[in-house]
Amino acid sequence: MKAYRELSREELLSLKAGLEKEYEETKRKGLKLDMSRGKPSIAQLDLARGFFDVLTSESDMRDEGGVDVRNYGELDGIPEAKRLMADLMGVPVDHVIVCGNASLFIMYDTISRSMTHGLMGSTPWCKLDKVKFLCPVPGYDRHFAITQHFGIEMINVPMTPQGPDMDVVEKLVSEEAAVKGIWCVPKYSNPQGYTYSDETVRRFAALKPAAEDFRIYWDNAYAVHDLYDNGGDALLEIFAECEKAGNTDMVFEFCSSSKISLAGAGIAAVAASGANLEFMKKSMTIQTIGYDKVNQLRHARYFKDIDGVRKHMMRHAQLLRPKFEVVLEGLEKELGGLGIGTWTKPNGGYFISFDAMEGCAKAIVAKCREAGMVLTGAGATFPYGRDPKDSNIRIAPTFPTPEEMATATDLFVLCVKLVSIDRLLGK
Repeated sequence: MKAYRELSREELLSLKAGLEKEYEETKRKGLKLDMSRGKPSIAQLDLARGFFDVLTSESDMRDEGGVDVRNYGELDGIPEAKRLMADLMGVPVDHVIVCGNASLFIMYDTISRSMTHGLMGSTPWCKLDKVKFLCPVPGYDRHFAITQHFGIEMINVPMTPQGPDMDVVEKLVSEEAAVKGIWCVPKYSNPQGYTYSDETVRRFAALKPAAEDFRIYWDNAYAVHDLYDNGGDALLEIFAECEKAGNTDMVFEFCSSSKISLAGAGIAAVAASGANLEFMKKSMTIQTIGYDKVNQLRHARYFKDIDGVRKHMMRHAQLLRPKFEVVLEGLEKELGGLGIGTWTKPNGGYFISFDAMEGCAKAIVAKCREAGMVLTGAGATFPYGRDPKDSNIRIAPTFPTPEEMATATDLFVLCVKLVSIDRLLGK
């Protein structure tokens, strides 16, 4: 098949007639497919069924330091949970605080604290005329929702396969004191599945911010979420690089077990320098007397160590890999060479990023919805929900079954073809 742009108007109209017939037949099937969020499937959650058997009424409820986890205290988290989360991030254990069940909450709380009380002696952001944040795009919509919620101006930074465009990052960070942070998903980025290169990580660590309270918000959500058994992508550990560059206070790193154990009942952690952690604890001691240490103990005893986590995640990969492969094979078979879309081929994470022809994403998502498939809204991967090119669509293959993903892929490529033809015909 020739590229669509090479077809005559008559050829496009003929092609469209056949595709529209196929689309109407698909609509009559009454499909109900949901690919709107990157949720673990029921089969993935079932992998952790033994999680509920780790602690019983007969269990010793003391951590390895002898503290009864049913009582108050241990604001940092119990030692074995701190060690587990530190190893997951690849950082020293004394850099870590284990919190509640969601890393998103820690991120929100960190931004909120900077707004109301400043950061380590800096002026509270709420007292400043302007606060700006850098947002690699396409990116994670919930990151953007946090900064938008607090009225922070968001600036798009183009993503590359090596990570954010560091020429843009370095220029903005060094020239504008109003730039207070940047959102990052450094391994298997949401939605492209890119992993930051060693050079990108080193350039982050060597930044020279104009603002003393600038921080890199390093959301390492997919640290162990490899799809293949070859070890997956390697991510350089940023704290060690920051220490070499003399920027030990410049990073907040976040992670959780939400897509490892149970999405609604995991544990989350933040890693930062000693000075940053001490500042955070000042407000944490007012917020809480301690997080859920019973759940921390459950995680530590179930996984035992980082090797236990990796073995568990290999079982996740066996469930996820066929779903990603059916999408990628379908895209290549049906759209390869047509010139109406490009897509990423990640080695891990939870998403595939698809770029349609400019001006087509909203129409494709709407057409899919009309036929019974819900996708993440077009524009969601950009601040304020505004994709300047109206081209990016996030595909989330994790929750449906492989059979459902095959059906969803067939419908998706059909909608891409129809909308692209209309675009080329000037409709």
